[in-house]
Amino acid sequence: MPRHPALPDDDENGMTDAEPFRGLARYERQMPIHQISYYLCGEIREPHHYTDLFYTLRTAAETDLIYLHLNSPGGEFDTGLQIINNIRASEAHVVTVLEARAFSMAAFIFLSGDELVVHDNCQLMFHTYSGSLDGRGSEQQAQVAAVSSWFEKMMTRLCSPFLSDSEISRILKGSDVWMDSDGVRQRLMRMQRAQAQAARRRVAKKD
Repeated sequence: MPRHPALPDDDENGMTDAEPFRGLARYERQMPIHQISYYLCGEIREPHHYTDLFYTLRTAAETDLIYLHLNSPGGEFDTGLQIINNIRASEAHVVTVLEARAFSMAAFIFLSGDELVVHDNCQLMFHTYSGSLDGRGSEQQAQVAAVSSWFEKMMTRLCSPFLSDSEISRILKGSDVWMDSDGVRQRLMRMQRAQAQAARRRVAKKD
């Protein structure tokens, strides 16, 4: 059979056949992965009860996996905010798991995870803050205005787009918003589709 004219005759040029290709070599680096679980069950109490959780979130590595299992009616708002801020500052991948109910502050914690997992037969509930006031009338009025503005910003940051603008407005006016596992999953799927569409649009603009 004649040789292809573009290829030299190896034998005539004194060259031997090249080493046959045997596939790509794999180079692997193994890193320790820590999987840690916390169970936030019952009422959320004062912050000093949760210092181990705060420390774990703050010192975790990017290869760590932290699960927060939720079954709580809510509780101390300051504690919940500190949990949320530590989740968002953590390098770990934080998975929040709805295992029964997450009401009030616990619902905000649920939405703060990097990944949200929902079991069957669960409930989620959102409502506005409650508290008591001290001091002179003018001081109470100033406190109400400041807290209301702060809570509205906080709730919009944490709950949008999981909750619609109209739902957030209703909650701020005193209504409760309830949903079961099916409702939560539907909203999460809608958010995933919206994120996928936004990612495709960004890729299309770059091309």
